[in-house]
Amino acid sequence: VAIKKINFLCGLRRKELTINELMVMKMNRSPNLVNYLDSYLLGRQFWLVLECMDGGTLSDVISNTSLFEDEMAPISRE
Repeated sequence: VAIKKINFLCGLRRKELTINELMVMKMNRSPNLVNYLDSYLLGRQFWLVLECMDGGTLSDVISNTSLFEDEMAPISRE
C-alpha cells in the first residue's frame, strides 16, 4: 500500500478538496487507476491508504519522461 498524508490544519478550501478527492476515489474502481483502500484521521493528519504503484508518482514520471504524440495517444486513451 501507499499512504498519502495530508495536513488537516490547512484552510477550509483544502479540506473540501481532500474530502471531494476521497469521495471520488471511493466511488470509482478501475484497473487503470490507483484505487482507494481506506482512510484515517490521526492527530492533525488525514491519511489516505491507496494501492501502491511501482514507478513513483505520475507527476514524477511525466516530468522525467519525454514522449512523442503517437506514444502519448494510447497512454491517454487508457
